[in-house]
Amino acid sequence: MSLYERLQKASSEEDVKDAYIKALGLKNYRKNLVDIQTEEIWFEAKNTGKTSTYAMFTQLMHYVQQALNTGEYIPPFLAVIDTEKAAIMKSSDVIPFLAKKTIKWGKRASDYPQEALDAISAYIGTHIVSFKIQSHEEEFISTVKAAIASGDIIRTQITPDNLKQVFDKWVEMVGKEIKGVAEENYALLFFADIMHDGTSSTHTNLPAELLHKNKAPVFSLDGKLYELSNKEGYRRFWAIYHKPPKSEYRNYLLERRDSLIPLDERSFKGAFYTPLNVVDKAYDKLAESLGKNWQKEYIVWDMCCGVGNLEVKHSNPRNIYMSTLDQADVDVMKATKTCSAAQRFQYDYLNDDITEDGKIDYTLTNKIPESLRKAIADGKKILVLINPPYGETGSGIGKGDKNKKEVEQTKVNVMMKDLELGYASKELFAQFLVRISTEIPNAVVALFGTLKYVNAPNFEKFRSFWNARYLGGFVVHSKAFDGLKGDFPIGFLVWKTNNIPKAKRTDINNLLVDVLDKNAKPIGEKCFYRLPNILFLSGWIDKPKTNDQVALPLSNAVKVSNNPRQKKSCDGMIGFLYASNNDLQHAGQETLITSSIYTGGNGGGVYIRPANLWQVAVIFSVRLLVSHTWLNHDDQFLIPTEHLTEEFKNDCLLWTLFHGKNLSASANDLEWNGKKWSIVNHFIPFTETEVNAPDRFESDFMVQYMMDKTFSEEANQVLLAGKELWKQYFTETDTRFVRDELKLNRPDVGWYQIRKALQARNASGDFPIVSFSAFEKAYATLSEKLRPQVYSLGFLRV
Repeated sequence: MSLYERLQKASSEEDVKDAYIKALGLKNYRKNLVDIQTEEIWFEAKNTGKTSTYAMFTQLMHYVQQALNTGEYIPPFLAVIDTEKAAIMKSSDVIPFLAKKTIKWGKRASDYPQEALDAISAYIGTHIVSFKIQSHEEEFISTVKAAIASGDIIRTQITPDNLKQVFDKWVEMVGKEIKGVAEENYALLFFADIMHDGTSSTHTNLPAELLHKNKAPVFSLDGKLYELSNKEGYRRFWAIYHKPPKSEYRNYLLERRDSLIPLDERSFKGAFYTPLNVVDKAYDKLAESLGKNWQKEYIVWDMCCGVGNLEVKHSNPRNIYMSTLDQADVDVMKATKTCSAAQRFQYDYLNDDITEDGKIDYTLTNKIPESLRKAIADGKKILVLINPPYGETGSGIGKGDKNKKEVEQTKVNVMMKDLELGYASKELFAQFLVRISTEIPNAVVALFGTLKYVNAPNFEKFRSFWNARYLGGFVVHSKAFDGLKGDFPIGFLVWKTNNIPKAKRTDINNLLVDVLDKNAKPIGEKCFYRLPNILFLSGWIDKPKTNDQVALPLSNAVKVSNNPRQKKSCDGMIGFLYASNNDLQHAGQETLITSSIYTGGNGGGVYIRPANLWQVAVIFSVRLLVSHTWLNHDDQFLIPTEHLTEEFKNDCLLWTLFHGKNLSASANDLEWNGKKWSIVNHFIPFTETEVNAPDRFESDFMVQYMMDKTFSEEANQVLLAGKELWKQYFTETDTRFVRDELKLNRPDVGWYQIRKALQARNASGDFPIVSFSAFEKAYATLSEKLRPQVYSLGFLRV
């Protein structure tokens, strides 16, 4: 538990003292009139955050004054603490003032007159270092410990390890006090601030500059001056941190500007720093693919270079062209002298120099260096080395923060729509590849990115357009890249393109890549399969035709969806399989069965009827049997290549019936579209008598469906264990709250309702405990039997 968490639970001043004593590891302390005393430091403590820092110091000074008057020992440091804040100062900074004996004190420390508070506050304001414990707990603890150890208040260094945390705190204490500045410029002003020692900047030509006006800090950016509306936060911030950073950190910190850009902007601009250990591996792969002299033989153009870390390992920078969307990135590269011999320039690759009819005309902006134009025109060996942006737009319901409207609206996007490249036109990295194919049709392209363009179903049109031969590559864990959320592979793939009109096509075939972990250490190989969409499992079932009846839309087992789109029903429907995207990354969240149509996701599913139930059970099972990992993230589910036995089909049926994502249920009085609806559960594998139900089930479909089937020993064990839980459900009546929440108003409840009701009983402590252990063991055994068959039958490929 953190110090702040302990303080929020404190109910007395003693609790506050004890929390700080533990957090600071204080030894040989005493609790007297001075709340906490050690040889090195005295503390004044309060059990709320209502008393000001200055008032607490005034009370503490009462005791310091007494000690000074009587010649008693005074420690080198003084501190005040409460549940919200803390502050520390050197005793030597206040003793000369107290020695004048000009303050009139009250009889007790807490009885200080207003004049004493005013005098102390005016004097100590520039000497105290204040901390907000919720956000600066670590800094406070380290400052006090360092003071005790060294005899001085040592401010916290800014390092690569704490850069993001320091920036966030700078924004709160300083950035938001800068009048009129846009949020996206905070990072530029932050670097101007930390790279200044109070007299001069450590770097020339930074995009922003720290100045001083009337002894107060002001910031200069794009020819404008920005002042602080309140300077107290600035003073407090720099009382905690030391600036400038150590010389060995400075250039690296500036290169990490990407990590401070808001995530939405980073996704659009592709500002995700490529770690240098990963860059090393990329250069090794380029040498393996292009030959050891590639740095001499190829001209390199990185048209989304950011601050240039993908090129810093290059031994021949005069062969490099580096362009980026942000002029600020160019300024940072010049300030840090990154690749000084390279040609570095601002360029919007997805919009600049593109005519209305999609042609490339460098005279529109005249930004492209003449030497690069000539190299392109002369057909010289050109390597496009990029880590492009991955931003994409989305449409429809349920996209969340991935629904980045208008991100894709560039001039290259218009070109791609004219080429009818479909979904790929929404992806910024694909837009880069399309312009490159037009502008430098014979380039070698080496790019970092996801594997979508290799095997995703919605990139099939792009693959038929883009003509490239795979030369080699690797995938690395996304965790190697700071700021990327999730667990998935980032590929570095090298391609020899040939996009001259009517050139002989080289289809993107199966790709064998090296596999690197998040530390860029090799851990094996993996094959990514490029297969036509007709082989994907998502097209295995023929979708039944709808009828004219409106179906009740569900967003959970018994919850009506608020999705405004109305969906039709289907003759003979007994349920609905929601199975959206065809890859493993989505399967865990986008696979379930409901008793009516499910509209809580992004679409994709099939009506369940008796004729297709066996296929539904197979699809449901294979999508959920294999757990998602970062490496199988992009693997596609395929139509089986081997014969499916009846035992396998029946095992899948039982596995489906008792899975947590089988949300088939029954309920009355569900309100939607101006009337009340009922849903019927067709997935009960038992008769009323077998489970001691109090009344008739409306449907006995599943009992009849299973009657002529033979089940394996593993499946039968699941069935028997499941029956016991079903019977347990009918032994008790649940509380009103549970009955209302789960809509337990019919006897033909579903597995979801039974499981949740039993779990609620166990949690309440008001019912006999129902054990799930026998069921869980049987279900795990069946899972272990089925899981290898997902691969052996061809649903997934290793």
